[in-house]
Amino acid sequence: MPVIGTAGHVDHGKSTLITALTGRDPDRFEEEKRRGLTIDLGFSWMTLPGGVEVSFVDVPGHDRYMKNMLAGAGGIDVGMLVVAADEGWKPQTEEHLAVLDLLGVDRAVVALTKIDRVDPDTQDMVELDIAEKLEGTSVASAPVVPVAAPTGQGLTELVAALQAAVMTSEPSTASTPRVWVDRVFSMAGAGTVVTGTLVEGTLSAGDEVGLWPPQIRSRIKAIQVHEQPRSRVKARSRVAVVLAGVDRSAPHRGDMLGPPRDVFPTRRFTASIRPARYETVLKERGSYHLHVGSAATATKVRLLDSEHPDFAVLDLDDPLPLRVGDVFILRDVGRRLVVGGGRVLDPQPSRSRSSMVTGALRMSHVVTGEPDAKADALLEVRGRDSLRVLSAHSGGGRPSNGTGDQRIALSAQEAAVITARIREAVETYQTRYLWRVGIPIVELATQMELPPAIIEKLVATEPGLRMEGSAVSSGAVADPTTDKRWPSAAARLEATGLVPISPTDLDLDPELVAALVRNGHLVRISDDLVYPTQHVEMLVDVLRGLDEPFTVGEFREAGHISRKCAVSLLEWADRRGITRRVGDRRLLIDDSPAR
Repeated sequence: MPVIGTAGHVDHGKSTLITALTGRDPDRFEEEKRRGLTIDLGFSWMTLPGGVEVSFVDVPGHDRYMKNMLAGAGGIDVGMLVVAADEGWKPQTEEHLAVLDLLGVDRAVVALTKIDRVDPDTQDMVELDIAEKLEGTSVASAPVVPVAAPTGQGLTELVAALQAAVMTSEPSTASTPRVWVDRVFSMAGAGTVVTGTLVEGTLSAGDEVGLWPPQIRSRIKAIQVHEQPRSRVKARSRVAVVLAGVDRSAPHRGDMLGPPRDVFPTRRFTASIRPARYETVLKERGSYHLHVGSAATATKVRLLDSEHPDFAVLDLDDPLPLRVGDVFILRDVGRRLVVGGGRVLDPQPSRSRSSMVTGALRMSHVVTGEPDAKADALLEVRGRDSLRVLSAHSGGGRPSNGTGDQRIALSAQEAAVITARIREAVETYQTRYLWRVGIPIVELATQMELPPAIIEKLVATEPGLRMEGSAVSSGAVADPTTDKRWPSAAARLEATGLVPISPTDLDLDPELVAALVRNGHLVRISDDLVYPTQHVEMLVDVLRGLDEPFTVGEFREAGHISRKCAVSLLEWADRRGITRRVGDRRLLIDDSPAR
């Protein structure tokens, strides 16, 4: 459902023309009707002969109400530039054309109104002047249609031209819904209603939604399009949304209605910018207002690099929920004039100016692309980011490249850097802790500020690294038997026979003991007892000689050991599947010591 937006100088007949086309006066306020002057946005609609239903957004033409005009221009598909034949091209005609051009509106129709007030020669001269003025803009090829609204002259031709323009409009590819609120009111028996253009995604009755940046959560009670109830609406529709549990004073023009979560308003972004066609350059010095969607806020503009004068970073007074590719207008507050505009490149750029330039160059190639392509580019620029942020900033995109889990993604370059850091951390750790198999993956995850699952994925891609249980190892673990304490400890172990011994009595620290257990030189009987591996056969021989089922006391007597040692050894044998306890007795179920 395409949206057609008017543009043009004050009193050139925009509202009159919409009334003639649709049968509905877009002026909503008594003051507007009394003064014959559009002050705020107006709305109407009609069905074109081809069956396409279109919405009209009528904007004020007076320069005092330029802010209102910009609030309505952001969501249009087709521009209808209105020029009065008896006055011709005027200052606000020029500024409104600049707005269409800066917003990238490339489908338009010029309505040459009030032709009933001029002679044919004057009409021809104005038409030639219009064609000249349009040259070099995004709407240079727009047809000029002469009309006289009071008599209906030319209206059929104007409708045909509008139909041709809307048939070429392209739908948004973004998947997450977004409505820039341009009007708020209360409806008796319903509640608070917000209106705007659904520029992206779809909305359905019952959906959970949020208002941003105030971060108000709500639910859609009902949706109307052109005063008709709808259960579901698609992008490019003018919608009136009834919100549950939201006070009338909470929403404002400029808020964004969208997902109930995963929206990340920003106060700084990089952008591609260009001056309005009547300006030579955009200067950093100056007091500017930024207009995007129906929102407006003060902003500071800083050019990023002398070699790339079309790249800038903008710092906003108020946070806005921006996405890659959002178009905006810059207005000089002091001069009360639109001086430039552009597109958002990165809603969350690096702090480094050189990195911002590099990022701007990369993002400039996908600024009008698909959401997934934007997400890929953002990940490449940022190195790492959460999938929620990437989706919010790309319009629902998900990176197709890189490494990650269900929360975080890494670019290929960032993954290589992190993998190198992991290798260095593992080698440093194993140099410091000779007898440890590797660094715990949880410790690595903390150092790299990444989830353990991603660390494990990166380790799997690096030939020199491997997982050893819950640790990451380079395989360069020292041989524990080379420790100078081992020969004497081994001699003591050999002399103990069936009796397990405490590592403390052997003067062995816990890490060396753990390494000896891993290497098969020791068996850990319990937390505080170890056993030489070669004595396991001796233990099994004693068990073989017992009549089954046997008791702890019978095993103790056969082995000539204390009851405490007997209990510890039999519990270990139970855990290893050598014996099985049945009441107070045990059975030998596997007499092979090789386990």
